[in-house]
Amino acid sequence: MRVITVNRGEEVLDIIQATVTTTGVVAASITLIGAVQQATVSVMRKDDAHTDLVHSYDQPFELTGTGEVVDGRVHLHAALAGEDLVVSGHLHRAVVGDFFVRAYLTPVTE
Repeated sequence: MRVITVNRGEEVLDIIQATVTTTGVVAASITLIGAVQQATVSVMRKDDAHTDLVHSYDQPFELTGTGEVVDGRVHLHAALAGEDLVVSGHLHRAVVGDFFVRAYLTPVTE
């Protein structure tokens, strides 16, 4: 297992993907915990599962998530809890504000 820390001002997916790329991980599971200031997530339209609804947020959020690495590409889903809003879905972007995010990367061997 590899622990990846994403610090203030850093983008979560960029840091995780960079680690995956530089270490040559091809397949893995990922668990996330931490807090972010900005996030962009998408969910599927209820009348068309092939169309994503993308929303961006700028407020402090607690973050928890899971994901995978397939063929060297990171794919994450997250739940974000703010003071008056809870959102979840496919994570496109997340920037750490005052705190940090830790990603626990567990490579899968075939």
